[in-house]
Amino acid sequence: MSAVAQSPALPAEAAGTLETPRHLGVRRRPAALSLTLRLSVPVLLLLGWWYGSASGALSPDVLAGPGAVLGALGELIATGQLGEYLAASAVRAGLGVAVGAGLGLLLGVLSGLSALGEELIDPTMQMKRAVPFLALVPLFISWFGVQETFKVVLIAVAAAGPMYAYVYLGVRGVDRKVVEAARGFGLSGARLAFGVIIPSALPNILMALRICLSISLTGLIAAEQIGATEGIGYLVTLAQQYYRSDYMVLCIAIYAVLGLAIDLAIRGVERLAMPWRAHLAAR
Repeated sequence: MSAVAQSPALPAEAAGTLETPRHLGVRRRPAALSLTLRLSVPVLLLLGWWYGSASGALSPDVLAGPGAVLGALGELIATGQLGEYLAASAVRAGLGVAVGAGLGLLLGVLSGLSALGEELIDPTMQMKRAVPFLALVPLFISWFGVQETFKVVLIAVAAAGPMYAYVYLGVRGVDRKVVEAARGFGLSGARLAFGVIIPSALPNILMALRICLSISLTGLIAAEQIGATEGIGYLVTLAQQYYRSDYMVLCIAIYAVLGLAIDLAIRGVERLAMPWRAHLAAR
């Protein structure tokens, strides 16, 4: 008798029911189809807006039509104000997010790595997250006035909370065996944080960055409506003062485009830094 047990043969009818193994690789949807699906809902909304304005179902006093909005855009481009306002808003938002997200990243790593850091940092950050950042506007005005410092600080405070929360969770979610192995190879302090901890928490960090950039737009609107002479938020204030619904809709469209650009940029970073995540998407 053979030492190795032989597997029993399958009946012919059972063998005929076996299915062909599924493709285990990545099946990518054609680029043209993917782009069509992404644009389908926005295009349908634009068509509905255009039809409602053309048919008179939407009054211009309630919602300006696409033609009026395009005319307002042409005015801003012709006068050169669009570029100036976008540049001013980009500088404020960029500085605020850099300061706030950088501080939130540092505090999240310290709180996630160390029990002492959590005891010292986490209660204060949780209280800070519970306070709406817009409630701090009067206090910041009394401290910094209405100049650029106030605007940057307000955006930074808005961005710090989400970054801290996601980084803290990301650091706490790192496999302890990986950390112990890195320490066994002599990594500690900054080398351990930047070489092992932060790369392992990168998905949380990128998600936090996406949320920080989105929230920064809200802080930007609030900041630029106080003591500003340029910026998209200032343009919103002018539209309200002069009852220009076309400019109001244009500002909303600009913020929507900025949000889409931010999302696409973060997606690009995710694909470069974490190419394996594409395998998790169901097609």
